[in-house]
Amino acid sequence: MSRTTDIFLTALAPAVWGSTYLVTTEALPDGYPITLAALRALPAGLLLLALTRCLPHRAWLGRVFLLGAFNFAVFWVLLFIAAYRLPGGVAATLGALQAMMVIFMAHGWLGTPIRIAAVGAAATGVLGVALLLVTPEAALDPVGIAAGLGGAASMAAGTVLSRKWQPPVSALSFTAWQLTAGGLILVPVALIFEPPLPVLSATNVAGLLWLGLIGAAATYALWFRGIARLEPSAVSMLGMMSPLTAVVLGWVFLGQGLSLTQLIGSTLVIGSVLIGQRVNRKDNLGSNIWRSSTVESV
Repeated sequence: MSRTTDIFLTALAPAVWGSTYLVTTEALPDGYPITLAALRALPAGLLLLALTRCLPHRAWLGRVFLLGAFNFAVFWVLLFIAAYRLPGGVAATLGALQAMMVIFMAHGWLGTPIRIAAVGAAATGVLGVALLLVTPEAALDPVGIAAGLGGAASMAAGTVLSRKWQPPVSALSFTAWQLTAGGLILVPVALIFEPPLPVLSATNVAGLLWLGLIGAAATYALWFRGIARLEPSAVSMLGMMSPLTAVVLGWVFLGQGLSLTQLIGSTLVIGSVLIGQRVNRKDNLGSNIWRSSTVESV
């Protein structure tokens, strides 16, 4: 399968994640972020476990729960905190810093060289997201900023470690393990800190099914598949497609306008993603060779 196909399939994941804001605001009850995150992760993980019939070996349990925390539990909780305490544009811009963090984490943990062009592409992407989403009236909250940066760091660590720790199973099984682990971590947190959910309507159930089956099970399988095949920095750049999709969906379904500044931001985001794929392609072959020689020892 060509690299272009791998990039396209991996990019589908953040493109679908861009629908999360629309589905959350229009189809889910407000005020239950941790509970909804648990309901998004755990049922999807258990369903994939039933389909794959593949459980992690005891030696992998620690890594699986750490990855489940980074990629789902910690990331989603901090993401919701940032979303509640910051304007959506500010939270998304902080999240876009994940691509920059991955470059340096991959250098430290995988030995991937730091390329100036890759750093420049990531910085351009962050600027594009800021132009796309941040308004002059955006208020800054220290707790929200800390949560946004922490969420970006959590997802960045999960992305790099998911590449470093590649079990000899399919991407679907690896996704099932992490979703289940993340859901198991979230359940007690939700029970402690949030009240019980009200009776769910048909719209609520449909929203949860979309976020769980499509927005978690299917898309994260594509995401982890991409992490196994592409250089981590290239994968993280694709994450910038999420806020772009969110803006397009808001324009199509909610009648939200698109300003000239947002169109410039969209162009910068798309350009940075394309440049990021081109620059990071140079590292992919060497990274694959490195992983092949070390995966058995980590």
